[in-house]
Amino acid sequence: MSGHEPLSVRHQAWAIPLRRPRMSNVEDARPGLSLTNRYLSRDGVPVIPVSGELHYSRVPRDRWAERLRQMKAGGVTVVASYVFWLHHSPARGEARFDGGLDVAAFVDLVGETGLDMVLRIGPWCHGEARNGGFPDWVQQAPVRHRTDDPTYLEMVTEWFGQISAALGRSGEKLLGIQLENELYDQPQHLVTLKRLAREAGLSAPLWTATAWGGADLPAEEVLPLYGGYGDGFWVDADAPWDPTFRDHYFFSHVWDDAGIGADVRRAQAIEAASGGPRTPSEEFPAATCELGGGMATAYHRRPRPAALDVAAIAHCKIGNGSAWQGYYMYAGGTNPGPDLQESHATGYPNDIAPLGYDFHAPVGEAGTLAPSHAELRRQHAFLSAFGGSLAEMPSSLPDVRPTGVEDSSTLRWALRSDGSSGFVFVSWHQPHVPLPSCRGARFTTVLGDREITFPSAPIDIPAGTLARWPVHLTAGGTTVTYATASALTLLPGDVPTLVLVADPGIDPEIAVSGSVQAVTPGLEPLRFGDLDVLVLPAALAASVWVVEDGGRRLLLSDDELQWDASGRITVKAVRPASVRVYDPATRAFTDLTVPHPVPPVTEPVIVEQLRPAAPTVPVAYGKHEGRPSAPAADVFDELAAVYRLRLPGIAADPSRDPLLRITWAGDIGELRVDGRAVTDRYWDGSAWLVNLTDAGYRPGAQVTLHLLPLAAGSPVSVPDEARTRLRSTDTQLLALDTVEVIARSVATIP
Repeated sequence: MSGHEPLSVRHQAWAIPLRRPRMSNVEDARPGLSLTNRYLSRDGVPVIPVSGELHYSRVPRDRWAERLRQMKAGGVTVVASYVFWLHHSPARGEARFDGGLDVAAFVDLVGETGLDMVLRIGPWCHGEARNGGFPDWVQQAPVRHRTDDPTYLEMVTEWFGQISAALGRSGEKLLGIQLENELYDQPQHLVTLKRLAREAGLSAPLWTATAWGGADLPAEEVLPLYGGYGDGFWVDADAPWDPTFRDHYFFSHVWDDAGIGADVRRAQAIEAASGGPRTPSEEFPAATCELGGGMATAYHRRPRPAALDVAAIAHCKIGNGSAWQGYYMYAGGTNPGPDLQESHATGYPNDIAPLGYDFHAPVGEAGTLAPSHAELRRQHAFLSAFGGSLAEMPSSLPDVRPTGVEDSSTLRWALRSDGSSGFVFVSWHQPHVPLPSCRGARFTTVLGDREITFPSAPIDIPAGTLARWPVHLTAGGTTVTYATASALTLLPGDVPTLVLVADPGIDPEIAVSGSVQAVTPGLEPLRFGDLDVLVLPAALAASVWVVEDGGRRLLLSDDELQWDASGRITVKAVRPASVRVYDPATRAFTDLTVPHPVPPVTEPVIVEQLRPAAPTVPVAYGKHEGRPSAPAADVFDELAAVYRLRLPGIAADPSRDPLLRITWAGDIGELRVDGRAVTDRYWDGSAWLVNLTDAGYRPGAQVTLHLLPLAAGSPVSVPDEARTRLRSTDTQLLALDTVEVIARSVATIP
């Protein structure tokens, strides 16, 4: 691509005046919190919340605290969770809220960690749970489900009452309540559900509903929430990269997505509602609850989004004017029992793994951080530092924009500004269809009567660039005219420090007071008037952590860091840990002392084959609505290879939080402890991590690994890397490459 097209944008003011809806201002008002049609504010200061989905019933209770710390360390400020009716109430009149189902204890812990809580109470949730989360006795009831059928509403009334009773005073801490999910043409039913929830004693400042698929929502009653996935399991195995996925790699002011929920509509033989709004209402700000933090895996289609795929969608939504970044999933988990997943047997178009719900999320099923955690947490640090001003900045699109999702030559960028200052967002990444470098790019932004053209000479924008460049940004009394390095945070001090991160392949340039300076990224700041500017090298981007609790701090570490509401830092390391903190007073990084009671180690596992796989497995195990079905449990047991894993002693030491790491190839894997299946996985080419403590491993337990081969001619869709490996065989693919135990070092910095 050549940058001959004019890269120019003019600030566009808000199209409608500032409004304060009834929600949170008149109805369910909470001191210090207010919603406008542009943003949420706390104590009069606009904020851009970051919500992440974590299902408490899919995570062991003794892991809740750590998962919440991991979310906080990623910059998440709000936790969202479905309340799966199916998990709580196997029979009418029975509702369990103990152990891992203690929703009140979970909500309390969220608050203690310094986070807000949104409960998605359904009653229909989905989340790949059987019957969409309806217990069988509800699903089989002779009623018109998800409508105002009085008999159905009687059951819902009971359920909402049970939730409210279980929450007790903890329910007063909720920031938001989501009603239903992916309901397209029943606005009055949403009003009814809200009334029933309120009558049951449930309330929150924010009431939300999903708005994609042209959903017809009741005006002023619910905050519309949108989503965006860059790939999905819900299309056919042989389907190309769908335009509904591709859309999210572009800047746009269209927020609706016709693709999300298509599997549910297919199962229910309904169409997306027509004529619904594709942009947020004039009453509420643009907000999301389901940006793809990863993607679930169905048997027939197994997408595996890369970290940059996930980050690019979120990045575009910020540039589009997002007032709330919400991810599904942010932390994966494991179904709390067998047969709780959606499948062909339940009438769902997709077979979902019975137990494992890793979702390739930033925090995986095993509690390990994916590379997407680092990509997203830099965005979230930016929102924390600059969200107060960014929330008041509408999005403006450039004069020349891509012609459609097939356009791989026109640069994708946008401006958010208040007419005086702002940020330019550049997104030049997409999966599946590689982008070329954008040659000779130079930008002109018009902010009122001020025109800023930068950089000083045209630059090339490499593929993979996700940039957020400040324009006419004032900090510490100094105005940065522009910088071609991405804004990260602003550290307090007698002289504040603007922290930028260099974008790979782009030489940073900073303009202040008419002077333009080329900058070599490093660990020492440059002084511009009353402002220090620290430009970190691109190579350190994945090592960046910004702590907001206990005073904003900038840390560098290749290891996992966690912290609670006090800001006290815990290090979880697979190597001798190193943590550095930046001191604005000395203008330098210093090493923090990390105690290591025991060193981290990795030990191989002795693998003994108990039974080989069948010499020939079927190419397919049946179909449902044209999509390949997973084999039945008895067929799996008949055909799969079985291996005994003899684990080293460290595998049973919970203080080391040991992981089992399996690299393999095949079709389906299942891990059993003393004959009980503890998790499973459809192969997609990625390594399989299992937390041995969570899996219930104890000294003397027998651990077996069951692997089903994948036939060479299988019609299932797997990522390109996995497909290449499958093509290497003429018969069937089964390989167990490595099995090892990783014992980590866990330490808290004093």
